[in-house]
Amino acid sequence: MKASLFITCLADVFFPAVGRSVVDVLEAHGVDVDFPAAQTCCGQPAYNSGYHKDARKAAKQMIQAFADSERVVTPSGSCASMIRHYYPSLFADEPDWQARAEALADKTYEFSEFLVRVLGVTEVAATYAPDTVATYHSSCHMARGLGIKDDPQQLLQGVGGLELKDLPHCQDCCGFGGTFAAKMSDISREMIDEKIKHVESTGASLLIGSDMGCLMNIGGRLQREGKHIAVRHVAEVLAEGRKRG
Repeated sequence: MKASLFITCLADVFFPAVGRSVVDVLEAHGVDVDFPAAQTCCGQPAYNSGYHKDARKAAKQMIQAFADSERVVTPSGSCASMIRHYYPSLFADEPDWQARAEALADKTYEFSEFLVRVLGVTEVAATYAPDTVATYHSSCHMARGLGIKDDPQQLLQGVGGLELKDLPHCQDCCGFGGTFAAKMSDISREMIDEKIKHVESTGASLLIGSDMGCLMNIGGRLQREGKHIAVRHVAEVLAEGRKRG
């Protein structure tokens, strides 16, 4: 099976290890991974800010970049949601582009979704550091936009040495919300502080997530507050666990 990696802006610039981890895990399960170099931002920041004309430019570049891809896999539920739910509507007045947008939407998958629902992987042969207590943050776009809630935790529950604790009020937003965190920083700060209190209540030394925006927001606040809780993407945990195993 072949798949193309859509790295996303945040992973490309701030979390390159996430991209490498996605490739490592996919290749370990027999996937031939390629990387279309013409890919760019999915256009979500512009779209969410009301600049739909600019979002269409980015979307057209993405559609062209992945035109020949068999499947597209991304380590971001947020970006996958943008492509699957909003690309077709962006081109309501351009039928040819709308058809191409729908084609991309139909073959785009979030990382854990692809593993579980396409490859049929229910357990990755991985062993993390012994007695690591972890909790999982479920991002808004992934859980509500894509309806993906159990897939990441199903994969994590099979990782040896990892004790996964339920996160209280896991459905609550971390306060990132793209431009929301910048435009309404006071509200965002209160939301992230509340999220961190819930994380601390689990006794976890490791917070795992599936969206780099959330991980950047939570991890940054943890660091500024001097909290010793590591932050990792689910792909990193699976890839690191495979190497340890």
